[in-house]
Amino acid sequence: MKSIVVRENTYRLLEKLKKQVDAKSFNELLRKLAFKELGLEEDMFGIDKNRLKEFTARDRMEDREW
Repeated sequence: MKSIVVRENTYRLLEKLKKQVDAKSFNELLRKLAFKELGLEEDMFGIDKNRLKEFTARDRMEDREW
């Protein structure tokens, strides 16, 4: 666990935003903000659903020409 020091006005802004996004903790709020800013999905499970294909014989490394 780590601590972060913020000014009082920043704390009040974060507290207000925490209520607005219904976050249970500041940690949850900061994670949501970080994922959103980085353009990442919070739940990575299933992110490639319907995008992955089955391997074929052509995909085998030992069958490739170098």
